[in-house]
Amino acid sequence: MIKSMNIAWWVQRWAELHPDKPAIIFEEQTISYEDLCKRADRTSCWLQSIGIEKGDRVAVMLNNCPEFLDLFLACSRLGAIFVPINFRITALELDYYIKNCRPRLFIHGEDFTSVVNSLNLGSYLPPILVSVVGDNNFDDNIFNFNMETIKFDGQRAFFTRSLGPADPEEPQVIMYTSGTTGQPKGAVLSHRKTFFNCLNADIFFELHFSDIMLIFLPLFHSGGLFIQAAPIFYKGATIVLHQKFDPLRIYKDIEKYCVTKFLGVPTVYRELLKVSSENRTDISSLKVCAGGGEKLTEGLIGKCADAGLAFRQIMGQTETSILLWASEKDPLEKPGTVGRPVFHAEVSILDDRGKIARPGEIGEIVVRGSTMMKEYWQDPVKTDETIKNGYLHTGDLARMDEDGFFYLVGRAGDMYISGGENVYPAEVEKILKTHPDIEDVAVVGVPDEKWGEAGHAFVVKKPGSSLSDNDVIAVCHGKLSKYKWPQKVTFRTQFPRTSLGKVKKADLIKP
Repeated sequence: MIKSMNIAWWVQRWAELHPDKPAIIFEEQTISYEDLCKRADRTSCWLQSIGIEKGDRVAVMLNNCPEFLDLFLACSRLGAIFVPINFRITALELDYYIKNCRPRLFIHGEDFTSVVNSLNLGSYLPPILVSVVGDNNFDDNIFNFNMETIKFDGQRAFFTRSLGPADPEEPQVIMYTSGTTGQPKGAVLSHRKTFFNCLNADIFFELHFSDIMLIFLPLFHSGGLFIQAAPIFYKGATIVLHQKFDPLRIYKDIEKYCVTKFLGVPTVYRELLKVSSENRTDISSLKVCAGGGEKLTEGLIGKCADAGLAFRQIMGQTETSILLWASEKDPLEKPGTVGRPVFHAEVSILDDRGKIARPGEIGEIVVRGSTMMKEYWQDPVKTDETIKNGYLHTGDLARMDEDGFFYLVGRAGDMYISGGENVYPAEVEKILKTHPDIEDVAVVGVPDEKWGEAGHAFVVKKPGSSLSDNDVIAVCHGKLSKYKWPQKVTFRTQFPRTSLGKVKKADLIKP
């Protein structure tokens, strides 16, 4: 077993070297590395006591809380596969997740009791053990997580050769994709992937032992768990953990705890900018702000810089974590870029023939190396569609300039063909967003009798705007070829989004 690639061992080592160092600050409670190590130990012991073995799936549906990280560390230590579940999903979607990953144990917070109970987990085959994190008493057949784990306080898990990851390629996590189109897929992520992702994040964030990272992004997603929490534990730094996004509290805690590192999606930065100046606190402690999740507009980048939130950009996906990064100055010198490839990954652009694209040519971003997933859980067809000849195909279309900077063109699945011409919605959206009355826009290709497919623009107006359909289409005049103009415009008050802020385009065109 290569201990140095196991996150549970990192926490154990920091507990030995700096036991009193704060690891997590949550709701005014400070958990030191020694405390965190003990919590992971007792959670490991409890999991073993109820029969959880190496390779078993442990599904977790919790708000951001220390117990989430206790379970993540305990599963990593035992070799069980941790399955974080999006707590915003419906009962129908949860049923799909459970039947796909077949967990031996399902742990959820009290807030999600109604949606979980509607599924009657006791009737599933094979049987699923259920535990709840909360203060109330539960049915005899449901474990109270806090009461059960505390019984093993001070104990360490008993290890045999069958326990713990013997190989860094063994699965650590099954993380389900956002599912903007089609059914979510369970990306199987190894211990090695987590380790090299942490090395990339270490470089990108310029992490130090003394850093304080504020996390409010949900831990069930890659951004919160693998780009923030795991790298912080790797460096022995400190997490300030928020249960949910609250702009006022973010400003308050940046000042209170002298937060140095921060990551958010564009929607988060827009909300932070809406906070009035009198409610903003001193955020001068911030050394690095990062943005990802969707393409950032030049206007938002400038506004954030003016507010003291000048940030670095990252781009990636669940299957690969961070792929591309850009410094604060890169968008100024290279407008529209999403950056260059991370250090620990081979990122390329392949053309339609599967050859490396030349500078300026549009192709699909592909990656190979230690940061890519192993497979999609129980889905060899989708796995083979995604991983070809050793490359993981991201589905993102881009071009690269002579200096190695990437520029997103759109999603391969978003591209549509109008009158025989390829149209990339991201290109059209970028032009439409230049109109001062357009708050947000999403373009989707829809069937058209004349052209085969045509663009349908969904637009969110700025408050008080009297923008019309014709006004939107007029933005394209002289800026886009006519076949790229949207043929239809629909106004919305808001867009359906994933928890990371990505627009669910499939939902926009549902009847």
